[in-house]
Amino acid sequence: MTDKKQQILNKWAKEKKAVKATQVAFDVGEKIQYVIRKEALDRSINPSDRIRQILGLSVSRKPKRLRLSISLSDDDMAFLAEAYELETNDPVEVKRRAAEKLIEHVKNIDEEL
Repeated sequence: MTDKKQQILNKWAKEKKAVKATQVAFDVGEKIQYVIRKEALDRSINPSDRIRQILGLSVSRKPKRLRLSISLSDDDMAFLAEAYELETNDPVEVKRRAAEKLIEHVKNIDEEL
């Protein structure tokens, strides 16, 4: 078997393993969620990795890009496009403008402190 074929097989084996993972949600209350999220933020990791640490599970050593995310409905996208005076069929520009607004929000908070 060629090295290229073996690499592809290895990649698919890893993908297959990832697909078998089970998503688990914990209903533990607002205070518990807040503390775990804050701990994760203070450690520059995501809340899932903090939960894994607390439970004694392994955590990937790969650096992860921390990002904020939300789900936008078609109505949300239309609202934002209108607010930014854009076409609704330009989600990339809507996302860019929304990111700018988040950055501006934090700058304003920093100036107040």
